[in-house]
Amino acid sequence: MKKFILPFFCAVLFTTSVTAQQTTAASVKTEATKSKLTSKEVIDNYLKALGGKDKLQAIKSTIIDNTVEVQGMQVAMTTKKMGNKFKSEQSVMGQKMVQVFDGEKGYFDQMGQKMDIPADKIADLKKSQVIEALSYDAATFKTVTTEKIDGKDYNVLSSDKGKFYFDASTGLLYKSTSEEGTAVVKGYMTVDGIKFPSEIEAEGNGQKVVIKTSKVVMNTGVTDADFK
Repeated sequence: MKKFILPFFCAVLFTTSVTAQQTTAASVKTEATKSKLTSKEVIDNYLKALGGKDKLQAIKSTIIDNTVEVQGMQVAMTTKKMGNKFKSEQSVMGQKMVQVFDGEKGYFDQMGQKMDIPADKIADLKKSQVIEALSYDAATFKTVTTEKIDGKDYNVLSSDKGKFYFDASTGLLYKSTSEEGTAVVKGYMTVDGIKFPSEIEAEGNGQKVVIKTSKVVMNTGVTDADFK
């Protein structure tokens, strides 16, 4: 049986700020102008669009069920989060894969073969939160511009990590780009007044991935024991 390893950016897509997709020559060229908003205002609008900062901060844990389409296969994935900890389990073609981060260190486990999470990922994972939108720090963004894509305006925050495109009309995150690749949020679902991505199309490391969310559970069913 061919060995299958889910790309790292896909496995932790819901535990870190959405980033993935390489910029190619075929990418749509847009003209950027200076935004009327500050980076803080863009982030505040994003939190409000998701359901409000107070409601987001009240979420202490999540369990998210996804279907991941990659390499012509469908992978069932369940991710548990609490604080900066996460555990992601995938099942495909009879194989079970697990990624765990306990807040300090983590590993991948496929069919009994373990590999530590790369050291260069640990610092960002330590800063992660249950709702990653709360991790956005206005001070880290060097520029705020406005770009038009397919006739729609987006406020774009740029940092050393990449570029983040927020829909100017809704405030919601639409796309992010980084050296690793690109992720586009195709839609959102609302659970108990909070918006979560319902479908994400990502591309990076030569692979295209579609992630669809079927269920989100908040503030129940997660304990420290899940991250051992």
